[in-house]
Parts: sequence; structure tokens; C-alpha cells
Amino acid sequence: MKARTLKKDKVNIITMGCSKNLVDSEVLLTQLKGNGINASHESDRDDNNIIIINTCGFIDNAKQESIDTILQYVDAKEQGLVDKVYVTGCLSQRYKDDLEKEIPQVDAFFGTRDLPAILKKFKADYKHELVGERLLTHASHYAYMKISEGCDRPCSFCAIPLMRGGHISRSIDDLVKEAEHKAANGTKELLLIAQDSTYYGLDLYKKRRLADLMRALSDVNGIDWIRLHYAYPTGFPMDVIDVMKERPNICNYLDIPLQHGSTSVLKTMRRGTTREKQEELIHSIRDIMPDIAIRTTLIAGHPGEGEAEFQEMVEFVEKMKFERLGVFTYSHEENTHAGTMEDTIPQEEKQARANHLMGIQEQISYDLNQEKIGKTFKVLIDKKEGGHFVGRTEYDSVEVDNEVLIDAAKHYCRVGDFVNVKITDATEFDLYGDVQDTQ
Repeated sequence: MKARTLKKDKVNIITMGCSKNLVDSEVLLTQLKGNGINASHESDRDDNNIIIINTCGFIDNAKQESIDTILQYVDAKEQGLVDKVYVTGCLSQRYKDDLEKEIPQVDAFFGTRDLPAILKKFKADYKHELVGERLLTHASHYAYMKISEGCDRPCSFCAIPLMRGGHISRSIDDLVKEAEHKAANGTKELLLIAQDSTYYGLDLYKKRRLADLMRALSDVNGIDWIRLHYAYPTGFPMDVIDVMKERPNICNYLDIPLQHGSTSVLKTMRRGTTREKQEELIHSIRDIMPDIAIRTTLIAGHPGEGEAEFQEMVEFVEKMKFERLGVFTYSHEENTHAGTMEDTIPQEEKQARANHLMGIQEQISYDLNQEKIGKTFKVLIDKKEGGHFVGRTEYDSVEVDNEVLIDAAKHYCRVGDFVNVKITDATEFDLYGDVQDTQ
């Protein structure tokens, strides 16, 4: 018994889902370590006796993956391989009561805003002096920065407000402090994320202050790139584009999820806009900044999307020629507005529509990439993979966008460095090039 009490706990945090969840896991990791607790993120060691699973509850596949992971570690607990399993995150927030009944072997379930309660399980305190400091779980040259939490939008298909609550902005001062800490630790690129970055500041400052935030962050020494994600199109503050044009360390890149190209479906989705307004917004942005890469996402198979509405979305994609595009199939979510509608489109048809859209995008992306051959771009090196160093231009975000591949047999690059690369070849989603000189 005495030996048992001397055994030191080792905590392993497992993260499911999106970059916003990853940030939450990094904050938890920082707080645990700040309290002297031995904690790691997705460690492959087998001596961790406490597991914290940060779940995703966004769509069916993500939910199933989270549940499978919980069951995997519950099984390990029953075999005596781990002592405790805690579950947090979106799935736990949304389905806590059901999960407690179905998987009683889990020691405790927590919601998305229960960090202090998790720390209490370890007799740890929330250390306010660590606010703004965050241990990164990936290469340190880039970092996600969550500028707000939650969402006030009424989108028909989305369960995020159920899991994350209402919109809460972080203060500009706190975010600048975090950026300064990141820069001091070698971070060169900040990826601004939120459930809705367009809404930033309305709750704290009674007006949209995303442009002010970006200007303040761009003043932080050592930050070479700032990249904006998850900008809701309705009410988009155009002064953000002015700041983007004025500040060289703000990437000419905008992630703005439009979700559909049919006005009738947008109305059903409760997006507060029309196809015409979306086209007008994109044209206005491109008029101010012709050299911008616009990433968007679309949903195929939402209730109310007949063949005619889908063809409108096809025409929308063909006309707008987005630099970057992702397509999701509609997932029927309980307790959402769309969840009360009949989901009449078979999954196979949803997938076929998504594939059709991505087929169009492949050609658009190929044509745009061919235009880059012979040009030289500033590239941030992310990793070495196989026989290539892999990096990105300012027009590409981590994991979701195009990559630049540099032959490692011809050139040596350091991960986290910027290099100038002349593009020699291009495919639909990859660029190939030679290093010109190191910056």
C-alpha cells in the first residue's frame, strides 16, 4: 500500500477533433505541468496511469471516433493498465448524461469550460500567471491562437453553441501577451481561430474589433505571419482587409466558410445572407486585395438541397474560383434546427455531390497552381517527410491547404525557417520548387 502511494501519476492527454480542441488540450497541459504534475500529450509511452480524452462531438464520424477512443481506454482501465479515465470536450459537454449511463467506467465527465474542475481532480489550482503561456504539442514555429470561445449564430446545421456556449471574446491585451510569449519561444506564425472570428469584440467592446486585434498582434516583434481563420461572412468587417493590405506580416489569406451557393438553401441554413451578397463580398475583398487566397467550406446534402439547388452550388464554385475549398457532407444533428427537418438525401448521394464539387475544385486549383510555375515565394518549412522538405506559402494554412515540396537530396532546409523557393512544377494540390536563398 505504501508503494502505491509513492507512485507518481503520469497523465496523458488525447485530443480528438479540431484545432480549437488542440488549443484547449495545450492549455490543460500547461496548467497541469505548472502545478508540478507529470503530463504529456498523446504520449506513446505505456506508463501513463491517468488518461484525459478531449472529445469532439461535431459530426457523426467524429463522435464515433471519440466514443471508440473512450472505450479503448476504459478497456485498458479494466485490464489494470491505467488507473483513471477522464473525459472532457464537446462530446462530453453535449451528451454527458447519456455517456455517464452508457460508460460508467469513466471516472468523471467534464464540459468544454470545466478546466478548473479538471484541475481539482489533481488537487491543482488554475494558475492565472500562466494565462497567455501555452505548451505547444507540435512544432513551435506556428501556433493556433483562439481569440474567442463559443458562438451566437443560429445556423441550422450546427451544434457548436450547444457544446461551446455563447460567444466570449478574449481581450486584446491578453492575446498580445500570449503572442509575445509565443514569439519569445520561437513561434513565427499565428493562426487565429474561433468559432466565429467575425464577431470578435462585440461582447467585450460593444463593436467589432477584429481589425484592431490584428493590428496589435502584427506589432509583436518576431511574428512573421498572422493568418485568419473561421470568419463568418455575414457582417464581415471590411476594415480587416484594409489591415491585411497595410501590414506585411498579415498573410494574404482568408478562411471564410460560405457553406452553400443557393440562396434558398442559405435561408434554410439560417445564414443571414444570400448567394448574391456572398458573391458581392468576395468580389469586394478581391478588389481591395487581388493577391488574396480565399479558403471556404461548403456543405453538400443539407435538407432542402434538391438537384436544382445543388446545380446552383456547382455554378457558384465554377464562377468564384476559390483558391482553396473543402466540402463536407451534411450530418443530421439532434437538437439543431435542421435536425427537425427530414434528412431525405442518402449518404451516397451526399458523398457523390461532395466529390463532384471537389472534382471541379481540383481543376481550378491545378490551373491556379500552374500559374505559379517560374515564380518565387517565401515558404515556411514545416517538416521533413520522405525525401522532401515540406513547407507552405502565405497562401496556405497548416494541414488543410497546398504544400511546397523541396527535394531533400538537392537542398537542405531547417524546420521553422523561411526560405525563398522558385516553383518548378505543380499538381492540383502540391507545388515543387528549388530553394533560391535563405532569409
